[in-house]
Formats: sequence, C-alpha cells, structure tokens
Amino acid sequence: MSTWFRPAGTAAADGYDVFVTPENAGWGYSSLRVLSSSRPVATGAEEMLVVPLEGGATVTVGAESFRLDGRADVFAGPTDFAYLPIWTTAQLTVEGRVALCGARTGTSLPFRYGPAADVPVELRGAGSASRLVRNFGTVDAFATGALIACEVVTPGGNWSSYPAHKHDEATDSESELEEIYYFEIASGPGGEPGFGYHRTSSSAAGEIDVLAEVHDRDTALVPYGWHGPCVAAPGSDMYYLNVMAGPGAERAWLISDHPDQAWVRDTWAGRAIDPRLEGRR
Repeated sequence: MSTWFRPAGTAAADGYDVFVTPENAGWGYSSLRVLSSSRPVATGAEEMLVVPLEGGATVTVGAESFRLDGRADVFAGPTDFAYLPIWTTAQLTVEGRVALCGARTGTSLPFRYGPAADVPVELRGAGSASRLVRNFGTVDAFATGALIACEVVTPGGNWSSYPAHKHDEATDSESELEEIYYFEIASGPGGEPGFGYHRTSSSAAGEIDVLAEVHDRDTALVPYGWHGPCVAAPGSDMYYLNVMAGPGAERAWLISDHPDQAWVRDTWAGRAIDPRLEGRR
C-alpha cells in the first residue's frame, strides 16, 4: 500500500471504514474517519465536522442533540452537519454512513449545527473542466479553529483540481496545509464500478509521485506537492471530500497554480459551465 494512496478497505481500523489520523498519516494536523455504525466518539485534541455521506444521523453531546437529515448519497446535494469541539465525547447514532473531518487545534468552540440550506454551492471552471463545489466548511462559510473542508462533484468525462496546485509553504500567497481526498465514484447503469484518476507530484517541499486509478471509497493523502488533476472517466461521476489543516496561525486557503498549467484558467472566459451541473446547484 502506498503511504499516500489508500484503496478502499486498506484505511479501515478501530471500527471505522476509513481511519486517517495525524499519527498514521505521518503528519501533524488533518484527519478523516468514515463511520457506518453507531458509537461514541471522543475528539481529543481534534475538532470535527460530522458530515452525512448516505442517510442521516443524530449527534448528542451531553443533554444537547442535533438531528442530521443527511441525504440519499453524496451526489444528491448538500447536507446538514454538526461541529464537535475539542476534548468532547459525542454519541453518534448513524443511519447510513458519516464522515468525521478533523483537525488538531487549540481553539475551543461550541457544539453547533450547520443547516444544508446555508451551504454555499459554486460552479467552477468551464466546459470539460467544470465542477461543482459545496463549501460547507470553508473559511468564509463556517467558523472552526483550523479545519477547512469542502465537497467537489466532477461529472463523468470532466477534470477537477485543475490546474494542479499546491499549498505546502507559508508565504503571502500560499498556506501550508495537509490535505485528504476521500472519493466516491458513481456506478454504471448495471452496477458496473466507476473509476477515475488522481495525481500528486513533487514540489520544492518534498518528493512525491502518485498517479492512481481511483475507485469508490479510495483515499488520497497530500502532505505537500502539486496535486491534480482529478479526472472522472466518461460515465463515472466523481465525488471527493477534501479535508485540510496546517500549522498556520491564520485559518486560510491560499494556493499556487502549477506554472505549466496556470494558463488554462484564461481559456474558461466566455465558455459555458457543463449543463449537467446547473440542476445540481
């Protein structure tokens, strides 16, 4: 198994379908757990967002509970979610599957509910680089100590995380952030498994070489380096959940485009967004 790419099932541990922690990732801040059963969750030094992937859940901390209505699947639209503070034990009653997006932080914030109706949804790119982004846990959308999270839907045949970009050094124009990609890929009409591709390559921050065929419920870790594109095979809609955190005192998502690919943004001017995304906004 690659350190930085973990096919479905290989990242399971401790009762979780996916169990990526700062310790087993070999880094300092970002985490992701995927859970398909009910259990107590102790956050420790991590804040967490509880995000339904399929079905709903009830999240209880002490005498306070939030009912998450969730959704049929990750392609169905935004979901409501809950925020778990550091040093908290929550009881999760899961009816389907939920993701717990986590980040180490010293900031203590209250247990909160995030309505689906308040999730900002944007369309990025154009033509075959069109994708839909749900910014439920981004800097301007929801307050956290360090955690940044969003969801991306890429229609079959399209490219996203493109141009390739990085955020692995602290400068005026770039944040230092570890990132997790958790993928779900739509099946064909007869249940045939869908697929796509993910790329991460070296930058001055470190050597890394990942070019992976991505299948449903695979996970990619990006400690540094240029990451992207993510490519959805024709007929295989691609979803990924991004989780980011880092050592910066300021919670910010600042990126640098790969110098060989940055020009592609100029080609989007005046071009239409893929019409398959308009109805999903």
